[in-house]
Amino acid sequence: MSHTSPSSYLVWALLSCMLGIFLVYHLYSFDRFKCLKWNVGPYSGAFKRIMTYSYLFSIPLIMIYSIGFTIIKYREGYIYLALEGEFTVIPTPYQLWAQNSRDCIFPLTLCFALAWSLEMVTHLEELCFWLFVINTNANQHDWFQSRYFKSWIVGSVGAVIYMPLFSIFTRGNPLKSEAYTFLAGSIGSLGLTVAFMPVLWSFPSMLSALKSQGAESATLARLTKFHELNTIRVAFRYLFTVPLLILGIDGVRPHHHINNSNFWTDILTFIAAIGCTVSSGITLVIFFPRSLEKELAAQDAAKSRKQSQQIATAFSATALSTTMSMGDDAHAFKAQGSLVNQEDARHPHRGNIVPMTVASKHSNGIPHSTPQEQSEVPIRPNRKHGSVVELGGIGAAPTRYNLSTFMQPSRRCSDDNDDIELGELVSPAPLRSSFPPPSVSSDGCKYVNPIVHVYTSPIDLRAS
Repeated sequence: MSHTSPSSYLVWALLSCMLGIFLVYHLYSFDRFKCLKWNVGPYSGAFKRIMTYSYLFSIPLIMIYSIGFTIIKYREGYIYLALEGEFTVIPTPYQLWAQNSRDCIFPLTLCFALAWSLEMVTHLEELCFWLFVINTNANQHDWFQSRYFKSWIVGSVGAVIYMPLFSIFTRGNPLKSEAYTFLAGSIGSLGLTVAFMPVLWSFPSMLSALKSQGAESATLARLTKFHELNTIRVAFRYLFTVPLLILGIDGVRPHHHINNSNFWTDILTFIAAIGCTVSSGITLVIFFPRSLEKELAAQDAAKSRKQSQQIATAFSATALSTTMSMGDDAHAFKAQGSLVNQEDARHPHRGNIVPMTVASKHSNGIPHSTPQEQSEVPIRPNRKHGSVVELGGIGAAPTRYNLSTFMQPSRRCSDDNDDIELGELVSPAPLRSSFPPPSVSSDGCKYVNPIVHVYTSPIDLRAS
């Protein structure tokens, strides 16, 4: 877009900055930027790191590209050009730019190519994952051992290599470099977008199969939300790729009918900017899904802890004052006891006072525990295991399941009655043997991979 108007780059810069602000706000609201750490938790393997950083790096690269060209275009301005005897105003061609501006063309174009290749990595992963879920069978449950995961690795390496190579090999002519970058990137992204259409088409049937199997309403609601977000994102992906594909095809042809028109170049770049920004924002929401219920529960828990600390502080102050008061009473009682002993010495016929012994603690046959005995009972605080919070309590901790534990959802026994088999936590081996044979179940419903019951994000996938 080195030949387009400064306003087109200004739109790209504004929208990319808005996307960057939304990125910061969303990640802060998601987990206070904890997801950016190298070791987030027990599931922060190489796959999650690659997916997280590949997407997060693409947004700053787009911002650098758009802001850099915006500064250059407005600094270079416009020129008067005589065409067919008439003077017209056009953006200053790159041949007339200052040397430092021309030196920035290739680095900025390379940033855009890298950002586009990283976006293709993320979209290819989602495509391969949902194809794995839809086309899986009972003998294949592990995403990391499937052919779809291997296809994603090969495709990601190819995307990261071929996109920058187009910019590098054509850097001698900035217009050709830009055209081939747009053409290569739009063909790759458009192919992924078209390949995602069968996934969107098969999603309703998968939801129907889950519903007939008695899946939980929370699972159905979560998958329905992903389906709607993916549908909207695919629509905006078309708005991003098709305009740049048109500009790329026209740029590599001998006659540039579209690129020579200020109207068509501006309108196509505007549409592409909107499509890129909205689709990237939806990808952010899908990769890092916020749970308002969990956030509200965490806020309530923080308030409860604060109130508990205040109550404990007040109780400590009250206990301290009570202890001091009891100390004064003890001194008074001791003085009174000495007077009583003197009185008993003068009157030996009075009954002896029997002191309280340990046996008096068991009056009426009911034992009373001492404060020391009460302090020996363990008190367990709330503990967080990944995204699951184990509630605290008094006594020994209950049995905890290991990382290989699977959740078997509740299932309807048959359509003839309303009997429901309750779900439970089981190990992977009995879980695999308990599912029906591949392809189609006994009631005619399509077999659904059990990973959808615990699916929360395309980057939060765990090996079984």
